[in-house]
Amino acid sequence: MATRTKQARAKSLPASFEELVRLMPPMAIRDDVHHQNTVEMIDRLMQIPRHSRGQANYLETLVELVEAYEARQHAIDLAKLSGLAMLRHVTEQAGMSASDLGRLLGVHPSMGSKLLKGDRHLTWEQAKILGGHFSVAPALFMES
Repeated sequence: MATRTKQARAKSLPASFEELVRLMPPMAIRDDVHHQNTVEMIDRLMQIPRHSRGQANYLETLVELVEAYEARQHAIDLAKLSGLAMLRHVTEQAGMSASDLGRLLGVHPSMGSKLLKGDRHLTWEQAKILGGHFSVAPALFMES
């Protein structure tokens, strides 16, 4: 049991923001190695059951840095996706049938099929329903 305590202490992280910064200064992530190191530190912090204020602030900082890097490195050019392609993608990912789509939008279930085939276009109100359901901007479903 003593060995376990020593291992836990060896892996423990400082409680203060300043000490954590000395351990690994937060800075803009420029490459995949730095990204991986930052993610590993986040994982270590996430294993702590109750964070000190300094740990919580440091964790939030690292998460924001990772999000910014991933947004830059793995951004999807949505301009190339049509509203119809987006509609097909989200319904497929959600395992929704054309009938399910129609019911979600409050229209006859057969209308879902017409929308997915491109025979009919979504209204702005329908796009707002989809945006709310899938937690995305309604404009993604509109044709330009």
